Amino acid sequence: MAKGFFYTPARHHVCRLRTGAVYCRLTRSCIYHFIIFFAFSSAIVSDSRLRAEESAEILQDIFPASVFEKATDDLPVIMKRKWIRALVTFSKTDFFLDKGQPKGFQVEYLKQYENFLNKGRKRRDLRVRIIFIPVPFERLIPDLIEGKGDIAATFLTITPERRKKVAFAAGNSLSVDEIVVTGKKVQGLKSIQDLSGRTVYVLKQSSYAEHLRELNQELKAAGKPPVNIREADSRLRTEDILEMVNADVVTITVADDIKAKLWSEVLPDLVIRNDLKVHSNGSIGWAVRKNNPELLNSLKQFTRRVKKGTLFGNIVLKRYYKDTRWIRNPLAKTECNEFCRFMALFRKYGKLYNFDYLAIAAQAFQESGFDQSRRSHRGAIGIMQLLPSTASDPNVRIPDIENVENNIHAGVKYLAFIRDRYFSDPVISDEDRLAFSWAAYNAGPRNVRRMQLQARRMGLNPNKWFQNVEYAAMKLVGRETVRYVANIYKYYIAYKLVGGILDDKEQQTPWRQQDEQDHKIRHTMQFRNFKPQGVRNFTKSAALSGD
Repeated sequence: MAKGFFYTPARHHVCRLRTGAVYCRLTRSCIYHFIIFFAFSSAIVSDSRLRAEESAEILQDIFPASVFEKATDDLPVIMKRKWIRALVTFSKTDFFLDKGQPKGFQVEYLKQYENFLNKGRKRRDLRVRIIFIPVPFERLIPDLIEGKGDIAATFLTITPERRKKVAFAAGNSLSVDEIVVTGKKVQGLKSIQDLSGRTVYVLKQSSYAEHLRELNQELKAAGKPPVNIREADSRLRTEDILEMVNADVVTITVADDIKAKLWSEVLPDLVIRNDLKVHSNGSIGWAVRKNNPELLNSLKQFTRRVKKGTLFGNIVLKRYYKDTRWIRNPLAKTECNEFCRFMALFRKYGKLYNFDYLAIAAQAFQESGFDQSRRSHRGAIGIMQLLPSTASDPNVRIPDIENVENNIHAGVKYLAFIRDRYFSDPVISDEDRLAFSWAAYNAGPRNVRRMQLQARRMGLNPNKWFQNVEYAAMKLVGRETVRYVANIYKYYIAYKLVGGILDDKEQQTPWRQQDEQDHKIRHTMQFRNFKPQGVRNFTKSAALSGD
């Protein structure tokens, strides 16, 4: 193997999962607030260090659905087998991993339900355990019906369509309003009808999209233009979209009122429009199969015991996200000026190494904000944040990365080396090759190989980053690398949105679209009163060949 490519590249250092990692244990001394309508009436989070065997046990509580045979048994059988499968979706609020430990609202709530089920069972071998099974949001109900889990443990809005398929344990549910959330620059929204003709970016296959379509029927009857409903890329969650609104990447979305209020505590540029409701007084809850009445009744009894609280945002959300490097707006004035300065270079080396130049620009923005003068404490240099030793390696061999063009050239060449050396298996899609390459640029190829092996052990697909190897990465090294790839992907979406070419199924931009795409990007920047520099120097014949 080439010298220099099995240590952590560029400026990044990967923290290792330590035996006995810290995690949150619930006690009975405080009310814990949860984001929607449930909280614990007698729970407080305190930090304690687990013994090695306890830490290992918790890591074993997270499995993919493929590990288990399908089963549709009701509660009596579940209690005999001593484990209950909770289908969860990864998100920054509900379920995430921190140094291998499951965290988030749904985790804490499920642990309380586990305690509820085990009341009076003092012997460890008689206790029922909650098993977390991560699935994509759109698979929650289908996988539940198919018997891949026992509870869809995400608070779903209860709609007539969903009631036809599953039963809901809503308990003493709080009504939830689906409200409009905007950035600070949005004006002219005085009523919900004023969404007419505007673009609203929402979670894919969500009740938000469903209710916006109902609004469009009302607008049509009134002779008004419909809302342009843009359903987000399937790898994004509501929290991701709120983050993009906060950064002014997208302007309008819809979210549950309490979730929006909660995230406004850490995303200060959100404008919460409680007066603009897409849907009012909706109920939310966990879902179970209709042929599991005893499990349904058990969950209803449990939910009647819990009360609303007010501390989740302060205790949990700020604990995990206080120091998070949130995305910025890559289309803001200064950033757009820099983007236009370097666009020709991104296109030149994107074409040379077979990358979509917008993907390269997105990575450069994540690394440095297009700041060639940036220096890391580890000695990484410039826009692509490369160590001189990486640039001088025989597999890159680009001199003088203090020079901006050489820096971009070296970064793209190194990214291409990673892709072609480590992720060239034809079973890996172009999209995942790019994601794996980004992950290795951040964490090092050796560590990404470890993540792939861990994914295989978890029963996940080791050749897919999104919703597969990224879960293993969170187990092994925490959120840094997952966040790094996710941020770049959001910036990539932002650039494609500006160009008007976002298409979740599109793998590459055709050559004939290239000039039109560049024109749209430049026009958008000029429309925002930006003053791009160097636009006339672009080579019109250059084209994308993206992953």
